[in-house]
Amino acid sequence: MVNYRTRIVDSLAEIGQARWDALLALQPDANPFLSFAFLHAMHETGCASAQSGWQPHYLTLWQDEQIEAAMPLYLKWHSYGEYVFDWAWADAYRRHGLAYYPKLLSAVPFTPVTGTRLLARDASALVALIAELKNLRNDPAISSAHVLYPPQAQAEALQAAGFMLRSGVQFHWMNAGYASFDDFLATLERKKRKNIRAERRKVMEAGVTFRHIAGKQISIEDWQFFKQCYDRTYTTHASTPYLNLDFFLRIGAGMPQNILLIVAERAGAPIASSLVIHTEQTLYGRYWGAIEDIPCLHFETAYYQPLEFCIRNGLRCFEGGAQGEHKMARGFLPQKTWSAHWLAHPDFADAVEHFLEQEAGGIDAYMDELHERNPFKNVKYC
Repeated sequence: MVNYRTRIVDSLAEIGQARWDALLALQPDANPFLSFAFLHAMHETGCASAQSGWQPHYLTLWQDEQIEAAMPLYLKWHSYGEYVFDWAWADAYRRHGLAYYPKLLSAVPFTPVTGTRLLARDASALVALIAELKNLRNDPAISSAHVLYPPQAQAEALQAAGFMLRSGVQFHWMNAGYASFDDFLATLERKKRKNIRAERRKVMEAGVTFRHIAGKQISIEDWQFFKQCYDRTYTTHASTPYLNLDFFLRIGAGMPQNILLIVAERAGAPIASSLVIHTEQTLYGRYWGAIEDIPCLHFETAYYQPLEFCIRNGLRCFEGGAQGEHKMARGFLPQKTWSAHWLAHPDFADAVEHFLEQEAGGIDAYMDELHERNPFKNVKYC
């Protein structure tokens, strides 16, 4: 057994960008949302901070000055910005006079993206990290611990450590080596292909054109316009935006190689914008908004333009984010996601376990139903 020194870190500055990103680079399921630039921007701008109910509580393991394992971890004082919903669990605690918050949460704030949550240099460090997470659960002030959107292998490792697993569904587009957007359309059923062409034609006939702006070329005026669009989306849904302009400016400066801003214009003026994050293999749809209401503008700005970017640059996958059966009609297919949960109170843990068993059966049936409705021609599922 290796002896590690355990530290709870409330700022990534205590670790440093070089150490954190070097550890992240060793992970097979790493993505830009776990990078120092993204997470540190969340914290430093106050978007994910103690003041906003996301108190950084990172669990780290060390040998001398080398970080051996870590996980993004927060003390949460609410359940906003998570996308794996436990409001009913919190309400049940409240009705029985018990405190559900604070809870421990491992996630990327406000970002329902799959990827590693347990960062470890080797198998020994991974085992030790899970053991230390179990030790943190012994704090009597903590009601529960939750790990959202880990890869299946990490979910199963947490299950072996006593966590309950919960499954969900997202919709991802996979690149089959398409040479063009029309090549992709040719694989869809006739009705789906016809509808997409009609949607794109409506936007074109409205006189809308598009600019794709890579990270380093995004001006402060572009970011300000994007933030205006982002805020309007939240206002339209009677909600409060989670992220501020400082956050977007920071990730624009800190990780420009991963950022693409798509701006829709009409008569030379911007009218809509979407922000996507990407690697050389995967594109992640994130935020969109518009200051004019034009039919099908959302689909073009947030789906079809990013799809063209994926095809043109050979990206393998487009993760479309949380929920959205409407994505299937546009070539996205259902993918199972995972989360892992532990509740300290034995009676509530038993009740939640029973609920999750029933929910899992429903998710499996839902996945089967979705597969039967796939939009592609001549596709069979095992």
